[in-house]
Amino acid sequence: MSTPQTADFWFDPVCPYTWLTSRWLREVERVRDVAVHWRVMSLSVLNEHLDVDPEDPEGQWGDYMRGPGRVCAAVSERHGSQALGTYLDALGVRLHERGEWDGAERALADAGLPTELAAVAWTDEYDDAVRVSHEQGLALVGPDVGTPVLSVRGAGALFGPVVSPAPKGEAAGRLWDGVVLMAGVQDFCELKRPYGALDFG
Repeated sequence: MSTPQTADFWFDPVCPYTWLTSRWLREVERVRDVAVHWRVMSLSVLNEHLDVDPEDPEGQWGDYMRGPGRVCAAVSERHGSQALGTYLDALGVRLHERGEWDGAERALADAGLPTELAAVAWTDEYDDAVRVSHEQGLALVGPDVGTPVLSVRGAGALFGPVVSPAPKGEAAGRLWDGVVLMAGVQDFCELKRPYGALDFG
């Protein structure tokens, strides 16, 4: 019996592109022998040194940007990586498909997790845990990228992939094969096309 490939996936749950990448990874798990370890990162932490946060230029969102990541960190610490992946599945549907920014408690219930964890969204209790996880991801790819970060153990790490819509079936598997190939090339740095080429429809 072969050992599955292992991937570490750092995500900020508020990022819609990252949500789509996570849907691709779920499909990859179905069509390839891959085990994903789910980890938290934060656009708020990434941009906190900037005078103007490009994700929140008016400075209006504050805890609404940080809160989902705090809950994710609590889920990870108390229930583990696989529970975090299950929570992301539920939270992403509510955040990105239904626009429910107040849906953390319902997403926890959907994922079979204690709903009281939603309260940490409005405290700084898990800010250090978010920061530590975030920095672990960035250490693999450098500070000039965002979310998501994907590390394929035994190959390497990359920012992305940013893909919309998330491919299904063997198309998802072929993209995985290409990402693993690129991650394994030490001198590979960047492959990109304009965001205008993407369609969330």
